[in-house]
Parts: sequence; structure tokens; C-alpha cells
Amino acid sequence: MDSGDVRRALDGSLTLLHGAAAQNSWTAPAGGLEWTCLATAEHIAHDLTAYATQLAARATDAYLPLDLVVRPGTPPRTVLSTVAACGRLLALELDAAGPAATAWHWGPTDRTGFAALGVNEILVHTWDIAQGLGRPWTPPPDLAAAVLSRLFPDVPPDTDPDAGRALLWATGRIALAGRPRRESWVVKAARR
Repeated sequence: MDSGDVRRALDGSLTLLHGAAAQNSWTAPAGGLEWTCLATAEHIAHDLTAYATQLAARATDAYLPLDLVVRPGTPPRTVLSTVAACGRLLALELDAAGPAATAWHWGPTDRTGFAALGVNEILVHTWDIAQGLGRPWTPPPDLAAAVLSRLFPDVPPDTDPDAGRALLWATGRIALAGRPRRESWVVKAARR
């Protein structure tokens, strides 16, 4: 996975969510999460920033001690602009990092792993927010398949014919026929 995948996921997410930015339901829970839709969007921005800074610093043994904090009272449209900025920072760092660059995410993770982590965050949390806002949306199958392949090697390829639904199952969001909703999962971005 690469910066182009991050940009595609980001563009798709922002297209959907900007269409709902004026809704009053951003304080509703995002899908099955305890966070509101707005807090979930802030979380996307936070994680994209964390991935970008990890890779930029070439951190080797832990996450950098920083957090993105969005000021209280920031309206949804501005939070989405923050998500866009953070996603673009990750894409730029993915472009700048050489093929041998690694940084820590529970072990040495290359830029393809950080790209997959970013796309995963965008896709699954966009779905969460869409659920809270009452908007139908499923992760694009090609991006979801790439995330599954890179981060979820334990998920069988025949989990569901729709890779978007398979990703939602892999991350504990839905049950599938013959497969109960997962209670826990671990992404495997590091390559040891």
C-alpha cells in the first residue's frame, strides 16, 4: 500500500462526511463506539498524525510522546479539514520515506504498513461515523482487500465476497453469516 491509497481513502471519506457536516447529529455515537461522530473524526486525525510523525522520526522503540488535540467547540467542517490535513501529511511522509524506511508500530514497520494503518483508520472510522449520521456507506472493496492482505493475515480470504464487509468483520464492527462479530483483533503492521 502507498500514499495513493491513503489519498483515495481520504478523498472518499471526506466526500461522504462533508455532505453531512451541517447535520446536528455529530454528537450521536459513531456506530457501536462510545465516541461521538465528532470525537471519532478527531481520532482519525490523531492517528494519521501519529503514523506520519512515527515514520518521519524513524522512531525505533515506541510512539512519540505527542497527541493531536482538537480544541473543544470546533465545528464538524473544521474537524474534517483537520482530518484532511493530517491525511495529507501522512501521504507526504509516505512519499518522502525511502523504501527501506521503518518506524515502530509494535515492531519495525515499513511505509506500506503505515499506509495500510492509515487507510484502515480512515475506512473503519468513516463507516462508524456514517452509521452514527444515518448515512449508508461501505469501505471500497479494493482498498479494504489491500488492508486485509497487509494488516490481517489471520482473516481467511473467503470471509465474505465483499472485502469491505470482510474488513468490517475483521475489525469487530459486524457479524457475517457463520461468523459472529469479533470481540478482539490485532493488526499486524510490523514485519519482523
